[in-house]
Amino acid sequence: MNKKHPYRILIGGGGTGGHVFPAIAIADALKKEDPSLEFLFVGALGKLEMEKVPEAGYPIEGLPIAGFQRRLTLKNLSFFYKLLRSLIRSRRIVERFSPDLAIGVGGYASGPILKAAARKRIPLLIQEQNSYAGVTNRLLARSARTICVAYENMERFFPPDRIVITGNPVRQNLLNLSSDPEEGFREFNMEPGKKVCLVMGGSLGARTLNHSFMEGLEKLDRDDLLVLWQCGKYYQQEVEEKVRRSGQKNIRVLPFISRMDLAYGLAHVIVSRSGALTVSELCVVGKPAILVPSPNVAEDHQTHNAAALVSRNAALMVRDQEAREQLVDRMLALMVDEEEKENLSKNIKQLGIADASRRIAAEVKKILTE
Repeated sequence: MNKKHPYRILIGGGGTGGHVFPAIAIADALKKEDPSLEFLFVGALGKLEMEKVPEAGYPIEGLPIAGFQRRLTLKNLSFFYKLLRSLIRSRRIVERFSPDLAIGVGGYASGPILKAAARKRIPLLIQEQNSYAGVTNRLLARSARTICVAYENMERFFPPDRIVITGNPVRQNLLNLSSDPEEGFREFNMEPGKKVCLVMGGSLGARTLNHSFMEGLEKLDRDDLLVLWQCGKYYQQEVEEKVRRSGQKNIRVLPFISRMDLAYGLAHVIVSRSGALTVSELCVVGKPAILVPSPNVAEDHQTHNAAALVSRNAALMVRDQEAREQLVDRMLALMVDEEEKENLSKNIKQLGIADASRRIAAEVKKILTE
């Protein structure tokens, strides 16, 4: 992909790990193929990307953008002001960086920065992670050269001739999980030799998952079970206090898990929300999963993501409103059902696309060299 001057790639979006980590994975795959590439990420001020992108070694600029609330709230009074400021700043960023290509990965910041790039006739590539496309990507699709998707039947949202099924990029250290669990038990300070339930509600945590497991603590008091519980930073104090009062020693509570490769490697059953990145990672690691879709997301896309797996007998689903009564019992039942665990693991593994980052990198190369 070399030319006289290095190609410049702008990557816009973020907000949650589901947007940030795929964006980093795409940049890593492109950098591996052509180390001369120059990158600039654009995210939302105060969001996860402002921390994780620099940690990955890439520069980032922030926009004062925020989401529009779908209910009456005073927060919406500032939305249009922040949007206008973000659009103006985005135009300046595009002028200064002068990218050869702009990639949108979804999230608050992707709209203003890709719109600014489109106005300058810079080629756009969109990466849609969910089975139900978001409003921003549907609007940006009018200007996009290529739309990379993870699910079939996306023609209802995008022009069919621009769609390429690539899968969702996942963190590279998940592609070859260690067969030796000892490192994982040491990392999380847990006793070896027991079955492990991994509970994860995304980078910010999930209220329903946390409350379901707090209410089911007595049922988790078993000698043959360990619970590795990513509760999110906002719920850490509440969950830790509840577990401490229970006196149980088989539960490890963490606000965030950095070594997800070790956590996935230990897990016998995973309980999770069904964001796009999580679903893609579950497909790659091939572990039995119970999905609890969040109802508080645009177009209810997490339910669509989960249903796509359930229809293939590749995961179980418990609805959010039923989780407090059912979730812990469903997890315990699955933990001892070796046949169902084996079937779920086999079926979900068949849906995984391990080389999604490379496939997207190949589409970028096509645009840059056409």
